[in-house]
Amino acid sequence: MKKPLLLLVPALATLGLTQCQTSKPAATTPVAPTETAAAPAPQQKEYRYQMVEGDPLKARIYTLDNGLTVYLSDYKDAPRIQTYLAVRAGSKNDPSTATGLAHYLEHMVFKGTSRLGTQNWAAEKVELDKIEALYEQYRAQRNDPAARKRTYHQIDSISGVAAKYAVANEYDKVMGAIGAKGSNAYTSVEQTVYQEDIPSNQLEKWAAVQAERLGEMVPRLFHTELEAVYEEKNRGLDSDFRKEYEALSASLYQKHEYGTQTTIGTIDHLQNPSITEIKKYFGQYYVPNNVALCLSGDLDYDQTIRVIDQYFGKLQPKPVPSFTPAQEAPITAPIVKQVLGPDAENVMLGFRLPGTNTREALVLRMIDKILSNGQAGLIDLDLNQKQAVLSAASFTDINNDYSSHILYATPRQGQKLEQVRDLLLSELNKVKQGNFPEWLIPAIINNEQLQRTKSYESNEARAGAFVAAFVARADWKDYLKQTDDFGTITKEEVMRVANQYYGPGYALVYKRTGQDPNKVKVVKPAITPVPVNREVASDFYKQVTAKSSPALQPVFLDYKKDIQETKLASGVPVYYTHNEENNLFNLYYVLDLGTNNDPKLGLATDYLQYLGTGKYTAAQLQQEFYKLGCSFAVQSGQDRTYVSLSGLDSNFEQALQLFESLLAAPKPDAAALQNMVAGVLKARQDAKLNKGVILNQALVNYAKYGAKNPFTSQLSEKELKALKPEQLTSLIQKLPTYQHRVLYYGPRKVEGIATATVSTNGDEKGRREWESATGIVNTLNQLHRVPAKLTPAPATKDFAEQPLTDRKVYWVDYNMVQAEILFLSKGPVYDKGLVPTTSLYNEYFGGSMGSIVFQELRESKALAYSASSRFASADKAGRSSYNLSYIGTQSDKLPEAMAGMNTLLNDMPAAEANLQIAKDAIRNSIATERITKSDILFSYERAKRLGLDYDLRRDVYEQTPNMSFQDLLKFQQARVKGQPQTILVIGSKDRLNFKELAKYGQVQQLTLKEIFGY
Repeated sequence: MKKPLLLLVPALATLGLTQCQTSKPAATTPVAPTETAAAPAPQQKEYRYQMVEGDPLKARIYTLDNGLTVYLSDYKDAPRIQTYLAVRAGSKNDPSTATGLAHYLEHMVFKGTSRLGTQNWAAEKVELDKIEALYEQYRAQRNDPAARKRTYHQIDSISGVAAKYAVANEYDKVMGAIGAKGSNAYTSVEQTVYQEDIPSNQLEKWAAVQAERLGEMVPRLFHTELEAVYEEKNRGLDSDFRKEYEALSASLYQKHEYGTQTTIGTIDHLQNPSITEIKKYFGQYYVPNNVALCLSGDLDYDQTIRVIDQYFGKLQPKPVPSFTPAQEAPITAPIVKQVLGPDAENVMLGFRLPGTNTREALVLRMIDKILSNGQAGLIDLDLNQKQAVLSAASFTDINNDYSSHILYATPRQGQKLEQVRDLLLSELNKVKQGNFPEWLIPAIINNEQLQRTKSYESNEARAGAFVAAFVARADWKDYLKQTDDFGTITKEEVMRVANQYYGPGYALVYKRTGQDPNKVKVVKPAITPVPVNREVASDFYKQVTAKSSPALQPVFLDYKKDIQETKLASGVPVYYTHNEENNLFNLYYVLDLGTNNDPKLGLATDYLQYLGTGKYTAAQLQQEFYKLGCSFAVQSGQDRTYVSLSGLDSNFEQALQLFESLLAAPKPDAAALQNMVAGVLKARQDAKLNKGVILNQALVNYAKYGAKNPFTSQLSEKELKALKPEQLTSLIQKLPTYQHRVLYYGPRKVEGIATATVSTNGDEKGRREWESATGIVNTLNQLHRVPAKLTPAPATKDFAEQPLTDRKVYWVDYNMVQAEILFLSKGPVYDKGLVPTTSLYNEYFGGSMGSIVFQELRESKALAYSASSRFASADKAGRSSYNLSYIGTQSDKLPEAMAGMNTLLNDMPAAEANLQIAKDAIRNSIATERITKSDILFSYERAKRLGLDYDLRRDVYEQTPNMSFQDLLKFQQARVKGQPQTILVIGSKDRLNFKELAKYGQVQQLTLKEIFGY
């Protein structure tokens, strides 16, 4: 799983020393910047904490008596709290003889404890001890296949006995019952992190459960979960990018665990697991003095730390094993490797630098932005904007012991990978020589501040910053200070670091299209399905869920009150919401036309990025926007086009003038069009090598609409090559002439102060005061260029939906270890009256890790790493809903996987306990969800598409409590059970079981040309 990048905090005017203070028993009050504290209330424990002056997160950092670190930030955007439980142990801490252990342990921590997830711990423990001993025996039998088979049969048999005492997914059930969202975890090289987004009134229940599983890990349902990890490994074996990155890391780190072992582990180690080693690892690293709780949201500091101490304070600290990083030798020449696979070709270069808490790592982040910042970096302008390659970028992987800088690019048609390599190195040489503009570093600093300001509107980013600081072992004061330090980086320092660390020695991986001669798979063991015991619950579960919580009431949108509606002088409607949090804005022009009306429109909007104006070249234009801390985009969907501008409000007028001049007079460029067309044709070829595009876009559209569909509605190669630049620029120029509407979220008022009443004093400060005082309507009246009379948008063109009345199986051949399967059936035309029922059905049946589908196919039968089912309502009135069920499995498990999914779709199990959990999850989620900021505007846009004038969540919230299982069953039998299915399969023809596929309908192989249209 991907780890979040280190986030820097917005630039601070001054940073004081860390302040140690005390959390008082009374309600939260302003804290004095000293170490003194008011006298505590009788018998109330005081909690000392640290704060940093000027910290935009106003974070308090506590350390409990047992060493547990607690980061808290109060941000009342909604009555929810983002929580991360971070353990400073990752795959670099895995024993070399048991790689993948930290990741597998992450899976097991969800299985519960001796109190959570069990009906009878005493009886279950006897069986689990037998299983643990048998796995040690199994590991010792590596060279005796017959003995291993006998031992595994015993493991499988005893696992079935142990499972009778277990309660599968009870952790997921309790999190669902309290209304948690995003229940997940990730393991990286340095850390393992568990995440939950909880309602603020459920803090105590969350704390009780998390402290319980931090204190103890019980490896129940082990062999079925191991099978899920096998499937995760197989997915990795089907990922060319993952194989490429692992090859790069192995070159960069020939001694350090960053390269000598992978997070997922080797096949041999996965097939020979040790429960004893996993328990040992848990005991060594999952201790309070090696863990941080990172919380941001609607919380009371004093109350929160008391609840945390109440539950987590009982955990006992232990010494944590030290880690001594291997010292890598210098790389003196390129280390070249080749990876073969079905995906499109690319090249990847990697350089090794010092770790996270060094000055070099800070400069590395600057070098990365100089090369690639999405707008004005050297790679952005010299390679992407000039279309020298199909696409290119750079990114960093900054860890404690070392850092990696990766440059990545895909070639154009006929371009050799060696040529692409040279182009990337050429851009890097420009950094080493200082061949970049003087304004770029200050602009990067300003834009980084803008991005941080924007990111801290999210509790995930705020709490994620705490995780980053803790894992890096950085004091919060020092972590914040990185922002000021980033602002001190000079061009000379960039050149020095670039010349020191970007020498002739680097890792180079050529990813070529072809058959991987080393491709293997994790072989499926024989597993007998285990019971999941849906209707039972542990005493601990009952105790936790019985705890009373303060009631929270939902807040539904009232579009008439939450959105101000007005008009420009031209008659263009404006929908407005006010940003009271910071100085950032988002502006959209929305048109009800898209590529269904004219396939050339999508090409025109893509073409715009390569064009300049009479005043600026395309590159200069991107640079000007970047200097202003603003960016623009024009995106065209099937039936809607968005023209957008966003950034710093202080530069709103300048950015809008620049943007409007581009829309009004983009300068045609024949060479840019020729290159773009060649790039489109190459991208189309590459898309046919991408299994995700093949299955989820090409096959799904073919099934829904037939051969002529939104996905295949595009110009032919002949039509592309015949395009003239003026054809596309005229489409751009016409956009503001159509009837459209304006959406605005920002700090300006709707109507601002008249120009004459504001003194500008003839200076920059005065000018900005005038601009911020100018209302959005006044500004748009002056700068938004529209004709006297707007042209009505052309009639909507929608593709006719296929009836899907016959049972069919479409399959596409793709060289892969797994098979991926979609079950598709057509539902009714959108009906708002069905939404409450479908919401509960999805939550109960297939929407989460506690759902019926997940329990049956993964937990009980170990048939897949990923399995889901969803009845998806249409997003537009008059269009059909669809039931879509997915399972990804080893090809040799295809018969059992398909049969398992089909059985569930036709015979939905009844589980009243699960139903109540699903109800609670929906109600708690809606009660604590707050749609704010620009999301209000887009909620209204979605509602209007569906013919609604109110917040439909109200119906879901009010109707859910009164629904019964019979209501769900009635829906399922009418809309899902027995419905004709179109089954979509992607897999290797050498591995697929066609006899099995034929049981589900007429089997038809589709060629890539048939489903892509070219």
